[in-house]
Amino acid sequence: MRTPLIRVAVCLTGTLFATSSLADLVPYDVAVLQGLNKITARVSEFKAPINQPVTFGSLEITARDCRKSSPEDMPESVSFLEIDDIKENVEKTRMFSGWMFASSPAVSAMEHPVYDVWVVNCVSATDAAGATTLLPETETETEIETQSSE
Repeated sequence: MRTPLIRVAVCLTGTLFATSSLADLVPYDVAVLQGLNKITARVSEFKAPINQPVTFGSLEITARDCRKSSPEDMPESVSFLEIDDIKENVEKTRMFSGWMFASSPAVSAMEHPVYDVWVVNCVSATDAAGATTLLPETETETEIETQSSE
């Protein structure tokens, strides 16, 4: 009788020590999210600054908090999101409010017939601003290939 109890206690203790608490995670200024439009099968990556609503299709997404584990811990990004569906002539509908985890998006997923949204990462405001300018918008892929072959 005591052996199964000891096994359960050891498993639970290991689980508690293996997971980090929210207090151990470092706060960041911007949540990096991905969204899927199920109709067009397009995946988009977008940034949501904390407490500033961003739109993805008919969704208005507000990241209230974004935290990431320290580099020496297991990688994890977690964000508290409020997601509203906004349609013309219809009141705002709250589709999701809660924590989303990058490592396991199915744990707390948003249920929507057209869109899926999940957390990818948390970054600082300076990193988010710097990451958006990888290539000038006027150059196309063929122009870049032509320039590199000269």
